[in-house]
Amino acid sequence: MLRRWKTLTSKTVSKNPWWTYKVNTFEIPNGLKGEYHFVLTEGSSMIVPMTKDGKLILVKQYRYLCDRESIEFPCGGVKTGKSYEEMAKLELEEETGYRSDDIERAGEFNPYNGVTNEICVVFIARNLRPSQSRPDATEEFEIVQCTPSELDGLIRAHHIWDGMTLAGWMLVRDRFGE
Repeated sequence: MLRRWKTLTSKTVSKNPWWTYKVNTFEIPNGLKGEYHFVLTEGSSMIVPMTKDGKLILVKQYRYLCDRESIEFPCGGVKTGKSYEEMAKLELEEETGYRSDDIERAGEFNPYNGVTNEICVVFIARNLRPSQSRPDATEEFEIVQCTPSELDGLIRAHHIWDGMTLAGWMLVRDRFGE
């Protein structure tokens, strides 16, 4: 069994509605001490929507830190007091303008386990019905529809580079036959 590290001190450096930035001092079993910087979140929910005609719905949005557009599955942080499934439904409607009561939990992953405790839970949504898109003030979306094989092509061509979308697709890909 791997030996656990011991936390000596823990300090919150910054906190906002989406995450908490912390710095801990630690000691590893051989006595070495150090400092660890990390981000705590409430998690995130990703939704993989599929239309009745077998098209996946993704969104294109601008990503400020990379200064480029990104094609992604709808996804967002879990808000305090909300469940992963509730947030998946909210993100689906907010980002795509669709609703669904046919939501299936498909898996989960940590997007960056050396930096955050975040767990992203991935859902599949079927039997979509139109609703109204309600993006946040900082969000703007274009809808992208494609078949599973077209999505694989976009990934191979490096048009989809978002790590969360790549990980989510790997969790659900075998559930979408063509």
